Amino acid sequence: MATTQECRGALDRLSDNLANADGGVRGVAGLDRSLSCHITDLDVTFTGRLESGRIEVTDTAPGPPREKAQIRLAMTGDDLVSMVAGALNFAKAWATGRVRLEAGVRDLLRLRALL
Repeated sequence: MATTQECRGALDRLSDNLANADGGVRGVAGLDRSLSCHITDLDVTFTGRLESGRIEVTDTAPGPPREKAQIRLAMTGDDLVSMVAGALNFAKAWATGRVRLEAGVRDLLRLRALL
C-alpha cells in the first residue's frame, strides 16, 4: 500500500509532467482550477490548485475533502502511484471505476485531452 509521502511524491511528479507537456495536454495544464485528490485507502485528501501548468498542493488533511474543489479526484494510493509511473492507464481506470473524476462539464471536456 502506498504511503502518504509516496502519494505526495506522485502528485509532484504529475505536476512536473504537466509542466513539461506539449500539445493538447499543455492546454489542459493551462487551466486555473481548485483541485482535490482523495486517497481512499489512506483516507487523506490533498488539496491545491491546477494553475500555470502545474499542480500546487497546498494542504493535506485526514478524511474526504472538506470543500468542493472544481476538479475532484478519488482513488487508492497505489492507483495514483501506478498512473503517474505509467503502469496504469487513466482512461481505463476511470472507465472501470478505479478512479473517480468529478468536474464541471467544460472542465471535463478539456480534461479529456489527458485520456
